Amino acid sequence: MAETGTLYLVGTPIGNLADVSQRALDVLRQVQVIACEDTRRTRILLDKHGIATRTISMPAFDEARRAGGIVERLSGGDSVALVTDAGMPGISDPGSEVVRLAVEAGVPVVPVPGPSAPLAALAASGLPTDRFTFFGFLPRKGGARRDAMAELLAAPGTLLLFESPRRLHETLLGLREALGDRRACVARELTKLHEEFVRGRLSELAERFSGEVLGEITIVVEGRSGPAPAAEQADPDELLRARLAAGASVRDASREVAEALGLPRKALYQRALELASEPGR
Repeated sequence: MAETGTLYLVGTPIGNLADVSQRALDVLRQVQVIACEDTRRTRILLDKHGIATRTISMPAFDEARRAGGIVERLSGGDSVALVTDAGMPGISDPGSEVVRLAVEAGVPVVPVPGPSAPLAALAASGLPTDRFTFFGFLPRKGGARRDAMAELLAAPGTLLLFESPRRLHETLLGLREALGDRRACVARELTKLHEEFVRGRLSELAERFSGEVLGEITIVVEGRSGPAPAAEQADPDELLRARLAAGASVRDASREVAEALGLPRKALYQRALELASEPGR
C-alpha cells in the first residue's frame, strides 16, 4: 500500500505578517500543494517569503465539495498544507471537514500552531483566563440566537465570541440583556496598526460602539459569578415549567429561578413568558 501524505494545519498571521513562525514557512515550502481559503490572501504571505508552492482554493462555502479531492491527494502521497485567511484552520474557518475525512482515511494530521485571535484577546482582556469557552459567531436572529444566548448564560468561565463590526452594537446590547451588565472587553484589529482594546461593562461598551465600527472584532465577556455546583446542572426551563405548573405567576417563577441559579431575572422573565404561552398551558 502506498504511503499517504500528511495534512498540515498551518496557523497564519491574524494581521501582522511578521507573526508567522519559521516552522510554518518551512512547511509551506516543503508540501506539494497549499489549500487556501482565499488564494489571493495567502499569496501575499507567500510572496513576502519567496514561497512558490502551488496553491488551490478551498473557500468556506465549498469546503464540503472540495474536501474529498484534497483527501484523495493525501491518500495518493501528496502532502498538503491547509491555511485560512488568518489564524488556525477549523476555528470558525474552513478545515474541520477536511480533517474529519483525513482522519477517517488514516491520513496523518499535524497542527502547526500559529496566531489565534480568541486567545490573544483573552490574554489581554484583563478577565480571568483559567477557564473559558469559545462560541465563534452567534446566530444572527430568531430562535437560534435566543438559544445561543441561553447557552452563554449557562456557560462557566470567561466567554469568547467573534462579531461583525456592523452587528457589534446590537450584540453588546443583547449580551447585556441576556447576561446582565458584566465586565467585558472588545478587542479590535488584533496585531494590526489600529489594534484596540476597550474594557468596561457591557452597557458602557454598547454606548462606546454605537456608531460606525471598522475592523475585525473579538468580544471577551466575564463569566457568571459562581453558583453552587448543583445549580450549574439545573435546567432553567425545567425549573420555570415546574414553578408555572405549580401555579406561580410568570413574575414569581422568574424571580425564584433567578435567585436559585444566580441568573439575570430579566432574561428568565422573557423565557417564562414564552413557556407560559406554550400550547396546553
